[in-house]
Amino acid sequence: MMSNRFSRLVVIIAMAAVTAPVVATPASGASDVGIQATTFADEFNGPAGSPVDTNKWRVETGNNGGNNHEYQYYTNRTQNAAMDGQGNLVITARRENPGNYNCWYGRCQYTSARLNTSGKFSQTYGHFEIRMKMSQGQGMWPAFWMMGTTGGGWPNNGEIDVMENIGREPNTVHGTIHGPGYSGAGGIGAAYNGPRFASGFHTFRLDWAPNSLTWSVDNNVFQRRTPADLNGKQWVYNNRPFYLLLNLAVGGDWPGAPNNSTPMPNTIVVDYVRVTTL
Repeated sequence: MMSNRFSRLVVIIAMAAVTAPVVATPASGASDVGIQATTFADEFNGPAGSPVDTNKWRVETGNNGGNNHEYQYYTNRTQNAAMDGQGNLVITARRENPGNYNCWYGRCQYTSARLNTSGKFSQTYGHFEIRMKMSQGQGMWPAFWMMGTTGGGWPNNGEIDVMENIGREPNTVHGTIHGPGYSGAGGIGAAYNGPRFASGFHTFRLDWAPNSLTWSVDNNVFQRRTPADLNGKQWVYNNRPFYLLLNLAVGGDWPGAPNNSTPMPNTIVVDYVRVTTL
């Protein structure tokens, strides 16, 4: 039987583990022994209609400040992000405005959801993976991406887009980095051309090591970036934790506006998000 003193210590440690944000930095040499530890995982196994786990995710609200001239208003409603009861998270974009929300173009026409792990989980290096079924149609813009927690505001803190798709390219996904001097349309990346991604589930993965970022789709590597690719610009992907973001945007400068052919409601279906160490 544990002593009262030891029991109190265990309780204190357990409480700290629940309340403190997770900042995972693999120990030096972890990759040499070939042992990968899971540092973040959401399998989305909740009952149908249940909300996301707020111990893991922040659910953003607002019009994204008008960034990228997107059309949606992000809400924290289960109508926009909820479990389907079959082991998936469904993020749903809808043509509606139940709260009389205002956007950069006037009265918002769409709602959707965006999740992030800021203040809850971040990690330096490792394997970052999502298995999901894509949205479809002109103007849809799903993304699984990462932002640096230090280094100042965007883009100096760094952004890694693990996966982005725009609806007019149903067979293409993009992986991109944005940093000081190579942000926005000047981001550095590549595209992977494959099947129609809205027709089934596919796995998108980033392998991040010091001085190296590698993207793959269904275990097919399609891009690797190192500091040499930046032509002297600053590499901001070493020794800096990044947190996760997952969203479904509607419209914007890159995908363009939805039109009469765009299905509504429109969804992405996410089987899991997993992060491991190197």
